[in-house]
Amino acid sequence: MASETLKEKIRKLPLRPGVYLMHDARGTVIYVGKAKNLRKRVSSYFRHGGFSSPRLRKLVDTISDLSCIRTESEGEALIVESRLIRRYQPFFNVELKMGERYPWIKLTKEHFPRLEITRHKEDDGASYFGPFTRVSELRQLTRLVERHFPLRTCKSKEPCSPVPGRPCVRHALMRCLAPCVGGCSETRYREVVADLELLLAGRVTDLVERLRSRMDQAAHELHFEEAARLRDTIRSIWRYTRQKRNHVLPEDLDKDTWEAFVRLEALLNLSSVPWRIDCFDISHFSGKETFGVVVVFEQGIPNPSLYRKFAIRDVEGIDDFRSIQETLLRRYRRSLQGEAPLPQLIVIDGGPQQLVFAEKALQELGLEEIPIVALAKQEEAVYTLFAELPLRPGREDPALQLLQRLRDEAHRFAVSAHTRRRDNRNLRSVLEEVEGVGKKRAADLLARFGSIRHIASTGPEELASSIPGIGLDLARRILEHLEGVAE
Repeated sequence: MASETLKEKIRKLPLRPGVYLMHDARGTVIYVGKAKNLRKRVSSYFRHGGFSSPRLRKLVDTISDLSCIRTESEGEALIVESRLIRRYQPFFNVELKMGERYPWIKLTKEHFPRLEITRHKEDDGASYFGPFTRVSELRQLTRLVERHFPLRTCKSKEPCSPVPGRPCVRHALMRCLAPCVGGCSETRYREVVADLELLLAGRVTDLVERLRSRMDQAAHELHFEEAARLRDTIRSIWRYTRQKRNHVLPEDLDKDTWEAFVRLEALLNLSSVPWRIDCFDISHFSGKETFGVVVVFEQGIPNPSLYRKFAIRDVEGIDDFRSIQETLLRRYRRSLQGEAPLPQLIVIDGGPQQLVFAEKALQELGLEEIPIVALAKQEEAVYTLFAELPLRPGREDPALQLLQRLRDEAHRFAVSAHTRRRDNRNLRSVLEEVEGVGKKRAADLLARFGSIRHIASTGPEELASSIPGIGLDLARRILEHLEGVAE
């Protein structure tokens, strides 16, 4: 029979997908399960007095406590369930203990690495990404990889051509770089492998920045076909990431991170372990160019592919309170449209007033059920909506340390976003000092050449022909003005 404490925990479980962990009297995890609706699934164990299965009867009699992890979807719950089962090896879990149910993408450790699909994760030095719970998602990803990151598929350890001197048919179909016959250099092949690793690890922003830099360089060198190919690759990546909901998380959850999650759940009276946490911060310079940013931690690890920055549009001057409100409104409107997953916890870098305005944003969107707290910088106090006084966990508290990591990462991202915007403005102002170059031409020049250094190293004839309206005289004036800038 379930205790009153356990019944109260079950009543507070969310009506959302997730994973539940059942514990015995010693606190040992004895069963891990997944659910489309956590409250309904867990309560079903205690609705009647007996089960036909002796295993289930013994399980229910042994349950002393439970905890849960909310997830965004059933697919994510499958992944989390399998990882927790592999970690804890619960006595009552029969399946998934060997961790071989879902497929992985394997990037082999070879001179010219290959990509394979496998259900067995081995300690062979290769890189593994996954697991994938949906075959359709895996097929979509492999099609993207095959078209834009064409690695070899032949299984020989040392590349060799099936016909000496001639590449295979996959090269003719642009599905392989043909390193076996010198179709590409080793440097070029390694570059593609590095790009692919960023994609599979979910570091889409870093990958797109790399590709965009190479695209600009190709256009600068008049290699327009290569620039167009890179442009198409970037577009395909963005289309794929807009459809993909789940980030590829690390395989194992370390003990310290799990303890921090459990402690945070208790400290903030959460109904479940906060598997995904969003943290917001504001950065501005003398009331100008104000940015709101959000960073995302999943399983205690940053997921840069879900980071976003927002140029504040509706707030005048220095007003961090309303800037926080605008940032949350814009972020979670997108989430409600399916562009980003919702978190299990929201952290605000600030004090009680920032928390009040953040709560207003959630109320306006109908998202009041998402827990939200604010972390003050100097006093390291945690402000909540359920307590009049702030919580003051010790500096050695693992929950506070997790919140601090979130806050510090949000601050770093906010400052870097603001710095990049300010640097771009300064670059444009250098060009705008030239008579005849306004804001539009300055922006066009930077978009075309990528940097002041590239503009300064361009000849006057090329510069004059690159942007409509820039004649030879203006091109010479621009280059004269930029003398020494690239040094």
